[in-house]
Amino acid sequence: MASTPDGTSPSSPVASGPPPLDGVLVADFSRVLAGPLAAATLADLGATVIKVERPGEGDDTRAWGPPFVDGTAAYFDCANRSKQGVTLDLADPGDAALARELAARADILIENFKPGSLARYGLDQASALAANPGLVYCSITGFGTGSALPGYDFVVQAVGGLMSITGAPDGEPHKVGVALVDVLTAKDAVAAILAALHHRDRTGQGQHVEVNLLASLLGSLANQASSYLATGSAPSRMGNQHPSIAPYETLRCGTGASDGTGGAELLAVACGNDGQFRVLAKTLGVPGLAEDPRYATNGERVRNRAELVVVLEAALAARGAAEWQALLTEAGVPCGPVNDLAGAFALAAELGLAPVADVGPGRVPQVRSPLTLTATPVRPPVAPPRLGEHNDAVRAWLAAPASHPLPADKDRA
Repeated sequence: MASTPDGTSPSSPVASGPPPLDGVLVADFSRVLAGPLAAATLADLGATVIKVERPGEGDDTRAWGPPFVDGTAAYFDCANRSKQGVTLDLADPGDAALARELAARADILIENFKPGSLARYGLDQASALAANPGLVYCSITGFGTGSALPGYDFVVQAVGGLMSITGAPDGEPHKVGVALVDVLTAKDAVAAILAALHHRDRTGQGQHVEVNLLASLLGSLANQASSYLATGSAPSRMGNQHPSIAPYETLRCGTGASDGTGGAELLAVACGNDGQFRVLAKTLGVPGLAEDPRYATNGERVRNRAELVVVLEAALAARGAAEWQALLTEAGVPCGPVNDLAGAFALAAELGLAPVADVGPGRVPQVRSPLTLTATPVRPPVAPPRLGEHNDAVRAWLAAPASHPLPADKDRA
């Protein structure tokens, strides 16, 4: 099922109410990925987000390309949808005053400056909360507000242990293929902001919310972190294998015959329990595997993984990955091909998830929000702002009395 032009699924129930954060104002003083992505998620949920950038240069990610579309990097577009953009030079007293006025009117402020550096402009959390006691002020750092170390996703993946468990056992450590720590930190920031907003709505009290890349990474290491804390032994790289489940990995199948390449195809197989393994063995034509004491239980399969993989791949060699996927899926064994992004988006569209939203000619399409709320729908995305696109409207609004409404972005009308 293909996406509709606004990125919604034709089969999705139609939500009738306004988005959940309708009427909430976010001052986005952040740049690069974690902060902007958190603010973009709040925009998806209906908040009005004003993105503040440096005049002339803007967010660093505007230059992070290729690819570039219409002069702006696609990287910038991924985290700045549905915002109004204004440029303010915080070193200029007049612009700094406008920035403080924005903070005074906002419900939420997000920043990822070096700890302490905003105090000179009166935009630190103590000053902002003194002027606006109901403000939810979110600071995003690399290593906590007590550290001035700059935080970049790649460095945190390295020092935070993620690279040590990513990659082939006999190869060098690898980073994940996307800035995953930034993305996880953005999600933590949104969760904390919404909790603080709920507290504010009950008590009238704002607060300082802090998240950092290192803590978000450690918190997301889940079973690997728990394994280390339980044993004192750091886990190692296992490629695509799971340290505690087998088979839960990519397995080589036959070539599939149609392309004539002669190369093996990979199939991701995830047997989460003994019942699924019994079905796998039966479907592969080797039912005796499930009765073999070396493989009858998950613990034994993990201990004898190397021998098990040899037997499984010998059976899988009879067919291609696509054929095995159809047979195993019908039998109830979780499995799937190793798709590239084209295959991933095609699968999501086929399943009716409508993964792509069109935001206008000449602009990079946006990934549809993964959030679905039946009573309070997320907002269909609007193209990210060009540098300073809403300067006139936002500056005029900040210079006017606080009761004066902010003009709606014409693209949102």
